[in-house]
This record gives sequence, structure tokens and C-alpha cells, in this order.
Amino acid sequence: MAELYLTSVEKIYGGGFQAVHGIDLHVAEGEFMVLVGPSGCAKSTTLRMIAGLETITAGEIRIGDRVVNELAPGKRGIAMVFQNYALYPHMKVTRNLSFGLKLRGEPRARIEDATARVSGLLEIEELLDRLPKQLSGGQAQRVAVGRALIKSPEVFLFDEPLSNLDAKLRAAMRVRITDLHKRLKEEGRPATVVYVTHDQVEAMTMGDRICVMKDGRIMQVADPTTLYERPANAYVAGFIGMPEMNLVPAVVTRGEDGVALTLGGQTLTIAEGLAHRVHAAEGPVTAGIRPQHLEVCAPGAPGSLSGEIALVEFMGHEVNLHVRVGDETLVAVAPTEVLARRPCRGDPVGLRPNGHRIHLFDPVSEENISLAPQD
Repeated sequence: MAELYLTSVEKIYGGGFQAVHGIDLHVAEGEFMVLVGPSGCAKSTTLRMIAGLETITAGEIRIGDRVVNELAPGKRGIAMVFQNYALYPHMKVTRNLSFGLKLRGEPRARIEDATARVSGLLEIEELLDRLPKQLSGGQAQRVAVGRALIKSPEVFLFDEPLSNLDAKLRAAMRVRITDLHKRLKEEGRPATVVYVTHDQVEAMTMGDRICVMKDGRIMQVADPTTLYERPANAYVAGFIGMPEMNLVPAVVTRGEDGVALTLGGQTLTIAEGLAHRVHAAEGPVTAGIRPQHLEVCAPGAPGSLSGEIALVEFMGHEVNLHVRVGDETLVAVAPTEVLARRPCRGDPVGLRPNGHRIHLFDPVSEENISLAPQD
């Protein structure tokens, strides 16, 4: 396995459209890096440039100690798993797995050993004599992973490999792929992985670190916990988390009583958990509060915002409440068991923000101005 470096990488197409804007990214040896973002953010373009399927306009891509800008895909030491699996339809599974090794001229004994090892690792031994058309989606996906794994590449590249599966199977395959990555690391054969997805659940549950992209730019690279708790900007804050973070216009004011935050026409004294983080902030801001960090309480309760329920989403174990607070709508998540009764549209309600969990963003740059230094 090897480290991967992208340095000032750009992609400009013939018509002058710039898809990738000078990105820098380091993927450590054995790391599972996820590129995540909405359609059109250039995450797949970035993956294809790493693979050599797209030329880069500027910058440098290095795998291990080799600059691979000019190398053909087959000479980069990578293996790629595509969205449509791209299995050879006329070959049985055993030949699909071993074909790459045969092209490299590997000895027959080595090919047989590798095929047996990989098929056992992925639990597809019973599929070896089947054609791709005889496989389910999950089985075909495992064969595609096996075909990449058997080559022992320096870097594995996955381009939305689970998007064609139903929700239940997709969840099962997330577990299988992450478990495989951990097992290889425990066996002393760590796999360096770059995995592209638009699904934040895949990103948060699979990645050692996550690279959040927007419009061909990297917005933040961090582990899942950091992205959730310390988003660098409003884009990351709104993209990561379900339901998404409430992002509403607000105003920070200072007076004899301390620091206050006004939103939805109502003013709150900022809890100590936030006040010490925004000692320099004043004036218009964008306030970010996750739905899970809004406590549902009685209207007019101390430290709360008063509003009216506009929509109730009953999820079984919890309820999503859409609450009108002045001209703004805030979403709050409440565990079903803490509610005295099933809330209804039009009910008055209070929402008490957790001051330690409020984020404030600059309304122009969208940078998080409320991040305290980590210990």
C-alpha cells in the first residue's frame, strides 16, 4: 500500500469550464478516505484523475514516491470498483476475479491461491462457477470488490459502488466493506482507499476521514466526529447531519448583562458554553443549531424560544418538529418517550438551545467564528 498526495490539482475542460480548483489532499497509507458532496461537486472527476481516466490540467498526483500525472491507468498501481461493477459478462466469477492476474502473467499456482484467498475473504466461494447475469446486485458488488482486491494495488478507488443497491442491502454492504478494510489492516495488509459517495450516511459510517466537496473545492477534511461537532463553515454544517442543521439569520449584541443572541425576533442570553467562544463577534451572524440540540419545552420556559408547531414528522422512536419562531422555521428532534402526548400542528411550544452546541457563522465568508481551540 502507499500514501496518496494531490497537490494543487486542477481540471479545466475545453470550453473553459473549471471543474476542480487547485485542491490539496493527503491520504495516509491504509486510510479509508471518503469524498462526499452533492452531484456536480467534482468528487467523481477527482477520483477519475487519480485513476488516470481523466487528465489533470495542473498540479501533481503522487502515489507513494511516484508522480503519476503522465502514467496510464494500468501503471499507476490502482484498482477501481465502478458504480455498475463492470464485470465481464461472458466470464464466470472465477475468471472475472483472476483475469487481471492472468494479463500480468502471474503463475497459475499464484492465481489459484489468490482466487481462493479473496473468494474466502468475501464469502463468494459458492459463486465461482456462475456468470454475472446469475448474480444478485450484492453478489455482483462483492465480485467487483474481489476483482480489485486480488490485484493487491497500492490504492483502491470506489466510485459510488453501492448506489444501485436497495437500502437494506446497501447498509449490509457498508458493514462488509468497512469490516474488510479493518481485517486487512489487522492482517498486516492495510488497504489505502478513496471512496466516492453522495450519501452522507455512507461517508459518516465508513470513512476514517471525510473530504467534503462543493463546486470543485474542498470545504473541510476531518474525521466524522469533527465534521459533526466542529464544522469549519456553514456549508459543511448544513451538509453533515440528519435532519440538517438549522441555519438562520441572527444578531449578536453586547451589553451590561453580557452577550445575547437574537433570532426569529426573540432574544436569548447566550449560555457560557457559547459566550466564551464568541468574545469578538458582534452584529449579524448566521446561527447554526442542530435539531438534536434543541430541547422541546413549555412555551415561555427560561432560556427558550417560543413558537408554534407547523409540521410534525413521526419517526417512531423520535419526532421531528418543524416550529415557526417569528419569521424562521426551526426543526427540533424529540425522543418520543419524553413527550407527554403526540404534538399537533398549531400547538404552542418552547425550544431551548444547548448553548454549548450553538455555532455562529460569518454571514459573508460563512466561516465558523465560534470554534474554540481544542485542548
